Amino acid sequence: MSLRINDVVPDFEAETSQGPIRFHEWMGDSWTILFSHPKDFTPVCTTEFGAVAKLNDEWQKRGTKVIGVSVDGVEDHKKWINDISSYASCEVGFPIIADEDLKVAKLFDMLPAEAYLPDGRTPADSATVRSVFIIGPDKQLKLTMTYPMNVGRNFSEVMRALDALQTANGKGVATPADWTVGEDVIIPPTVSNEDATAKFGEYETIFPYLRRTKLPE
Repeated sequence: MSLRINDVVPDFEAETSQGPIRFHEWMGDSWTILFSHPKDFTPVCTTEFGAVAKLNDEWQKRGTKVIGVSVDGVEDHKKWINDISSYASCEVGFPIIADEDLKVAKLFDMLPAEAYLPDGRTPADSATVRSVFIIGPDKQLKLTMTYPMNVGRNFSEVMRALDALQTANGKGVATPADWTVGEDVIIPPTVSNEDATAKFGEYETIFPYLRRTKLPE
C-alpha cells in the first residue's frame, strides 16, 4: 500500500523485545516515532539506536513514544540491545519490533509486496527499511524521512521536526526553515490580516503571503 502524509497509519500486531503489541493500542493518544532498520548487529544502526536511547528524557518531555523495527527476530533484538546499551552507556527503554516476515516494512511502504528475505541475506536485501515516521495522536502520518544505509540519521533534526510539528499543529501556525523552539513563526496564508491581528497582535509582513510573528503564549 502507499502511505502518504495525513493517512492513518496501519494497525498491526507484532512481537517486540518487550512483548507483544497491537500498534494503535500501544500508541494510545501519544505522538509516536517509528524508526526502521534493515538488520540487527549493523554498525550505523547501532549508533542510531544508541542516539535514540540517550534522548529518552527528551521524548518523554514531548509526550512521545519511540519504537524501533528491524527485520530480525526477538532473540536477536535482545542480544543486540546489549551491544547498543554498551555503546551508548545507557539503557534501551523502548521496544524493537521483530519484523522477520516483513509485514511492517510492507505496511509502511518500505518494501514492495513481493519482497522476501533470502537465505544468507545481507542488509542490502532490505536496504530501504531505513525510514523515520512521525505519527500524531490522531494516528495520522505527519512526516517521513528515509536514509541510505551508509548515512546515519540525525536525531537532533528528528527532534526539531517533532517540535515544529507539535507547535504548528497546536498553535495553528507554520514554521520557517531551520526553525527551533522560541523563534518566530509564520502566519498561514489562510488566515486573514484581520484574524492575524486578533490572534497574534503585531506581526511583520515580508510579502503579502509571508507574515512573521512571535508565537503566542
